Amino acid sequence: MTKEVVGEGGSFTAKDYHDPPPAPLIDAAELGQWSFYRALIAEFIATLLFLYITVLTVIGYKYGGGANSLNDGYSTGTGLGAEIIGTFVLVYTVFSATDPKRNARDSHIPVLAPLPIGFAVFMVHLATIPITGTGINPARSFGAAVIFNEEKPWDDHWIFWVGPFIGAALAAFFHQFILRAGAVKALGSFRSSASAV
Repeated sequence: MTKEVVGEGGSFTAKDYHDPPPAPLIDAAELGQWSFYRALIAEFIATLLFLYITVLTVIGYKYGGGANSLNDGYSTGTGLGAEIIGTFVLVYTVFSATDPKRNARDSHIPVLAPLPIGFAVFMVHLATIPITGTGINPARSFGAAVIFNEEKPWDDHWIFWVGPFIGAALAAFFHQFILRAGAVKALGSFRSSASAV
């Protein structure tokens, strides 16, 4: 692309100028070079570093270092159920808000997807903080337990791994095989009845 510059003496072609390409938020070529295990290790290291800095500066040991634990008065089943439901709500909201095949009025406006996701995170935290401190992310729960390094967060730590994995798997199954299948079936019957008329 060239820019035409009009000066006092007439027009002339300025030096060729090329706009730089926009910086991608996520580069697909770079993602292809990372293995799953390498990305998983990077996630855990980043979480540990963040939580270590947080514990030293902001939260400290006064509030348990941000480590998740089952609060007094709640059973293990209640804590596990809270983590399953909380993760299900969050993952299902992410799938629904970012599904490219959805037919909502605002589906052509991708910038609106963070709104329901953020609201889901807010609601899950309101519901599960009194029970488990809101795990819904095994890397975050693991990092906080390592940094805090007390016995209580490790007692029921399995809840913060099993709950999110079950909740995420249920949300994926529900979204992919129940809602999508129902929508395809309903749309197919609608199309066949419309073509018959």
